[in-house]
Amino acid sequence: MSFWDRFFKKPEKAKKYTWADILSGIVPIYSNGFGTNIYASDVVQQAIYSIVTELKKLDPVHVRKTANDNDFVSVAGNIQSVLDAPNPLMTTSDFIEKIAWMLLLNYNAFIYPIWSGDTLVALYPLQPSQVDFQQDGTGKLWVIFTFPNGYEGEAAYEDIIHLRYHYSVSEFMGGNEFGQPDFKPLLETLKLNDTLLKGLAKSLNLQTTINGIVKLKTMVNAEDQIAKVKEFEKKLQSNESGILPIDISSDYTPISKQVALLDDKVLEFIDKKILRTFGVSIPIVNGDYTKEQYEAFYQKTLEPIVKSLGQAFTKGIFTKHAAQGFNNKIVFYTKELIFMNTEQKINLFNLLVDSGSCYKNEMRVAFGLRPIDELQGQLAESSNKTNAENNKTNKTGDGGNNDGNDDGGNNNE
Repeated sequence: MSFWDRFFKKPEKAKKYTWADILSGIVPIYSNGFGTNIYASDVVQQAIYSIVTELKKLDPVHVRKTANDNDFVSVAGNIQSVLDAPNPLMTTSDFIEKIAWMLLLNYNAFIYPIWSGDTLVALYPLQPSQVDFQQDGTGKLWVIFTFPNGYEGEAAYEDIIHLRYHYSVSEFMGGNEFGQPDFKPLLETLKLNDTLLKGLAKSLNLQTTINGIVKLKTMVNAEDQIAKVKEFEKKLQSNESGILPIDISSDYTPISKQVALLDDKVLEFIDKKILRTFGVSIPIVNGDYTKEQYEAFYQKTLEPIVKSLGQAFTKGIFTKHAAQGFNNKIVFYTKELIFMNTEQKINLFNLLVDSGSCYKNEMRVAFGLRPIDELQGQLAESSNKTNAENNKTNKTGDGGNNDGNDDGGNNNE
C-alpha cells in the first residue's frame, strides 16, 4: 500500500458530486499552470528567498487563551509535538520553508493533517497539479487533488489547511480567477531587464574583443581584401600575447578600451520595479538594511503572511468548538524576526508595568517570546511603583511600616 493510499481517500466515482457553487460562474477546476518563467530571473529568486528565509525563523506554538481573555498559555501535547516535528522528512524550519515557497510560487499552499483517531500524527505539504472543488448532496465541500504522477485523492475541505496569497477574484483560490498568479505585468519588466542585460553582455563582448583597426595601404581587389581580412582574423584568434604582426603595407590603429556600462540608475530602477512586486527592497536583498527598513519589510510583507499562517492552521487543525469554545489556536511567534525596533516597545511597557496595566506573559508575547505557564495570570508590576506607594503612605502618616521589603511586585491572581 502506497503512502497516499494509507492516508488519502480515493474519490468514489459513484458518489454524487456537483461542482461547488461559485459566484463567478467559472467551473472550480484549478490546474498548476503557474507562470514559472519568472523564476528564471535571479532578482525574483532573491526577492522570494529574502521572504522565505525570514519566515522559516517562525516558532509555531499551540496556545490556549485563559478565561480572563488577556493571557495565553502554551499547551503541551501531541499537537505541539507535531508542530515541533511535522513529519519524518522535515524539521519545523524545513516545513515552514517548503510551504512558504509553495505559497509565493503558486499563491496557494495545501497542508494535509494526518490523524489517528483524535491524535494528530503529522503534517504534510501537498503539491497537486490540479485541484477540483466539489460538493456532495449535503452541501459539504470536498477537494479532489490530482498529483503529477496521476494519483487522485480527496479530502473534506474543512480537514485541509489551505493558505492563500493575493486572495481576490476566485472564491476558493489565491491569485486570479483561475487560481494562478497573474505575472503578466511582471513578465514585461523581466523581458526589459533581460534585454538590457543581454545588450550589456554584447557590448562588453564587442568592446573587449576588438582591439584596433587595420588600414590596408595598397589597392586590392575584393578577393584579395577578403583574403587579407581572413588572414588578420586568423592571427587574431591564434594570438596569445596580444601583439599582432602585420606587414608594412598595413597600418594598425588601437582602440581605447573604455567599457561603457549601463546607467546605474536604470538598472536600479528595473530591480526596484521587480522587487516591489514581492514587497522587498534592495537593502533587504543585500542584507544591509536599517531598523526602519526592516520594520517596513516586516509590517508590509511578513506580518500579513504570519497572521495568515496562524489563522489557517487554527482553522485546519481545530474544530470550531475547540477553537472558539475552548480558545485553542496556533500562533507563529516571531521571536527570531522581530524588526529590532524594540526601544519603543520598552518605553511602552515601562509605562504599563509602572501602572500595573499588563500581564507578564503579555510582555513576553509582545517581544516574540513564548508564554510561561508559571506566569499565568500574574500582573507585571515594578518594585519602583510599590516603593513609591509605600513612601507616599508613610509621608501622609496613614500607616504602614516601610521596612524595605517587598515581593518584587508580583500579583498572583
